[in-house]
Amino acid sequence: MVWTLAVLFGISAILLILSSIKSLKSAKEEQKRMDLAHIALVKDINDLQDSIRTIELSMEIILKEAGIQLSQSELQTLREVLDLYKRGYSIESIAKKKQVSESEISQMLAPFQIQPEERGKVANEI
Repeated sequence: MVWTLAVLFGISAILLILSSIKSLKSAKEEQKRMDLAHIALVKDINDLQDSIRTIELSMEIILKEAGIQLSQSELQTLREVLDLYKRGYSIESIAKKKQVSESEISQMLAPFQIQPEERGKVANEI
């Protein structure tokens, strides 16, 4: 009886050691996988930051070449108004949201609105 208990105790100790080794290996593999995911995420963030920097520099060059003089607040307001317009907001709702007149919003959006072609109008009149 004593031998049986000793053998069972020994087997349980061996199984406990093997289980600990296996869980340690799986924890190391999981840590390695998380490290690779973290590295990929950091690389993607750096790529996005580089893209944003490039876009900002391109925008600055285009504004300077076009001779447009806008302050940062004016540029921010124009960006927000254009974003709202592109998302389908009406000029009236944008004017209410920004607390400016509809005519000012229309003037801001004029260069970005698609003008209907006059040719189609003439063809329908004939």
